Amino acid sequence: MLLLGYDIGSSSVKASLVEAETGKCLASDFCPKTEAPIIAVRQGWAEQDPGMWWNNLKAATQAVLGKSGAAPGDIKAIGISYQMHGLVCVGKDLSPLRPAIIWCDSRAVPYGRRAFDELGAERCLAHLLNSPGNFTASKLAWVKDNEPATYEKIYKVMLPGDYIAMRLTGEASTTVPGLSEGMFWDFEEEGVARFLMDYYGFGSSLLPAVRPTFSEQGRVSGQAARELGLSEGVPVTYRAGDQPNNALSLNVFNPGEIASTAGTSGVVYGVNGTLSYDPKSRVNTFAHVNHAPGRTRLGVLLCINGTGILNSWVRRNVAPEGLSYNDMNELAAQAPIGSAGISILPFGNGAERMLEDREAGCSIHGLDFNSHDRRHVMRAAQEGIVFAFKYGIDIMEEMGISVNKIHAGRANMFLSPVFRDTLAGVTGAAIELYDTDGSVGAAKGAGIGAGIYKDAGEAFATLEKLQQIEPDVKNAARYAEAYARWKERLEKTLAK
Repeated sequence: MLLLGYDIGSSSVKASLVEAETGKCLASDFCPKTEAPIIAVRQGWAEQDPGMWWNNLKAATQAVLGKSGAAPGDIKAIGISYQMHGLVCVGKDLSPLRPAIIWCDSRAVPYGRRAFDELGAERCLAHLLNSPGNFTASKLAWVKDNEPATYEKIYKVMLPGDYIAMRLTGEASTTVPGLSEGMFWDFEEEGVARFLMDYYGFGSSLLPAVRPTFSEQGRVSGQAARELGLSEGVPVTYRAGDQPNNALSLNVFNPGEIASTAGTSGVVYGVNGTLSYDPKSRVNTFAHVNHAPGRTRLGVLLCINGTGILNSWVRRNVAPEGLSYNDMNELAAQAPIGSAGISILPFGNGAERMLEDREAGCSIHGLDFNSHDRRHVMRAAQEGIVFAFKYGIDIMEEMGISVNKIHAGRANMFLSPVFRDTLAGVTGAAIELYDTDGSVGAAKGAGIGAGIYKDAGEAFATLEKLQQIEPDVKNAARYAEAYARWKERLEKTLAK
């Protein structure tokens, strides 16, 4: 009995086939092999063609079927993880009317800020747990205002995962966590946020039908089955944004548990059992995958846009051609803690929520042409990413969320010893690394939604811890000094 999981990222689409009985991943693959393009016709804009996601999903599906030799009929459920906060607008034929406006696009910041001011901070935070900010609803407001002809043709608005589920099943639907991440959910009313819909002038018919996160959300259509090489009628039984799904993948379901990722963007995600919010909306609160009436489970999300994308920029523009990420990690380790005085602010990938939706940009401070080389720059880039994590973790701790242990998959930036040791050293938190990823987690989520597993405990009983990194006490002062210098440079930049 097999479970198929998809992870729809902005860099690639990954697919994994998991054996339900053992929890073993039989095959996984991703497409494209180089980072998928992001369309940026203006500074601060970021769009992708939803059709590209589907084509990459098809290629990844065919690859895992080929690798595993699995019979399509053995696949009993499908789960979807996806890049959060995007906007896909489709017409009545369910075809996209324009490119998707994705998570790191910052054009809607003024719309969310104006809504927050005019509706009132108290009302927005009490009902949405966030400012409308740069989320999906504000992106739709931008389309309504700037592309009225397109807006008039919209039949349904979707998140990226909703679009993929629709392509699989032919049915348009969404989830409560999905609506909450788009600012379409009212936590006090436990329903669609009518007051924000009315403020922006959105008709309620634009939102798809709502399905439980763990449930049958449609079945693979004949058309999709022919395109993908799957059997018609396989149920789609789980759907979640990439960060809630990453937490699920790491068996993080309950208050006080923490998960982290460090891919293109970086995230610390903690589960809270009470309705709460950051008054400045620097971190965000959404419904977690197991949130339900009478059982509050909220994901407190610290997101940093400029994370792995900085490291990849360094690889393309600073490292010698052909140098691998592992080679870069080894070079970075040759530089001392604190990178001999260099600090890099990693915020070159759009407006940062943590910085109250400001675009601080990426900048290098303290560079000495006579004493520094690429090793120092490579380490400073990784340290700058970690220090951005620490800056946000400080905000979460102000909210009463204790960060003493961080669960993460051994992937992306967590493959780097410099990154891991710096994060443990500057936060004082132990880091546990697990053998999992988003597509494997989505597959197991599908198993829960299909009733193949009785609960999350059974689904993740086979989750394997690979490594634990303890804080380096003897170097704690050096990490603290480097962070203090980085923070001072950030605050001077923000004060300009």
